Parts: sequence; structure tokens; C-alpha cells
Amino acid sequence: MQIQGELKGMVQISSYVTGCIVTHNNMSSIDETITTLLEYTKGVDFKLTVVDNMSTDSTPDHIRDTYPEVKVIEPHTNNGFGCGHNIVLGELDSKYHCVINPDISISDDVIAKMAAYMDEHPEIGLLSPKICFPDGRMQILGKRNPKIKYLVASRMRGEEPGKLLREYAMLDEDLDSVMEIENATGCFMMFRTELFKKLGGFDKRYFMYFEDCDITRAVAKHAKVIYYPEAVVYHVWGRESKKNFKLMLVQISSMFKYFAKWRKG
Repeated sequence: MQIQGELKGMVQISSYVTGCIVTHNNMSSIDETITTLLEYTKGVDFKLTVVDNMSTDSTPDHIRDTYPEVKVIEPHTNNGFGCGHNIVLGELDSKYHCVINPDISISDDVIAKMAAYMDEHPEIGLLSPKICFPDGRMQILGKRNPKIKYLVASRMRGEEPGKLLREYAMLDEDLDSVMEIENATGCFMMFRTELFKKLGGFDKRYFMYFEDCDITRAVAKHAKVIYYPEAVVYHVWGRESKKNFKLMLVQISSMFKYFAKWRKG
């Protein structure tokens, strides 16, 4: 298989994983994120970097003082989520690289578990874990490529997901099973590092929102994107774009950029 052959040429020998968190005023959640990552990640060599997008709440100073093993980068600009993650591209020398939100936590060695699964499956370029709320409920997140009808259904969701949202999030599939997906959420993504670098990281045209949908489609041109529910990550998920008009406009702008780029598939 051509894809497998291409990726086998990329595989490195070391079990070394890098991770990057992009922060912006995340003092309320960053301790649990970093603490659990450092506490539970034992089965691989793990190096964590935080890129701070101009926080005003002392987030970067707090991280330096509290977690000396974590590298902090302050670019003194805020070009958004994807561009923040792209800052580390030039220094990545790992086998796998994790994109991590500043509001996630883990309760076991998720990173080693995911790395081991990717070791076994060289055809995988991007691995997505099961994402749950802190109380253990599974989050309803899109796993198919976005469509306008899905996005409307997601924004208008009620207590129970309707037909379109169920389709978008693949809720009628067995979500306790490993499966190939079209769309992986950006709150926690594990890439094969060499492929992530080959793609140039995230598309810098997106300030925030849809950059994860975009890079998932880019990965899928080279390798498989797999949902792996044996690994569970807990995510606060504030859905800020529903509460903040400015962020809603940013989301709409990103949506138009996404559909313009991928309108021909």
C-alpha cells in the first residue's frame, strides 16, 4: 500500500513524544493539565512545551516557577491557536507529537498508550482519543467532515442530539471501537511528527476554529486518521463561541475559509 510505504519511511526508532500547549490566560485550568500530563506520562520519554499567546494573567511566569521541566515560549504576539502550535515545528525531533489544549486532563498514561498503538500501525498519521467531560460523560464532537447542516445542528443542539448531530458525531456507530474518522478534535491530537512537519503544521489562515478540521483532511491525503477510544482524555469544553460574540465572528470567519479551501473536496 503506497501510504503505508510512505509512512514506514518516516518512522523513527526512539519512543520519544513531544507535546505542545498554547495558552492565553489559562491560569484557571493549566495546573491540572500540566500536573496530570507530567504525573501520568511514564511509558515514553516526554517533552512538554507551552507557547503563550500574550497572557495577561501571569500564566507563563506561573508555569516557569512551578514546572521547571516545561519549556515556555513567549512569542509576544497572538496569531491564534494553530500559529502558536506551529512555533515549535522547527525544533521537533520526536517520533510523535501531541497538540494539547490547556483545559484537558488525563487519569492514566494516555500518551504512552497512544504511542504504542501508533507503533503497531504505521499507516496511522493522526490518532484521536475518546474525549469526555470531567465527570466522565462522552462529549458529542464531530467525526465527519463539517457541513453547513451539521454546524447548524451543533449550534442549535438541545438536551438530546437530533438526527443531523448524531450523524455528524457518529453517535449511531460503536464509539467504544477503533474506527477511521474524517474529523479529529483539536483539544488532543497525536501526530506522527514527521508528517506533521511535512504538512507545515496548521494552516496559518485560521486564527482559531476549523484548523483541526483542516489539518485532519490534510493528514488524510497521506495517512489514516483513527479514533482510538482505549485512550481517554478529559476536556472542560466551555463552548466559548456560544457565549462570546467576538469569538462567534472568529468562528464564522474560519468556517468560510474552511469551506472555500475544501469546496472541491
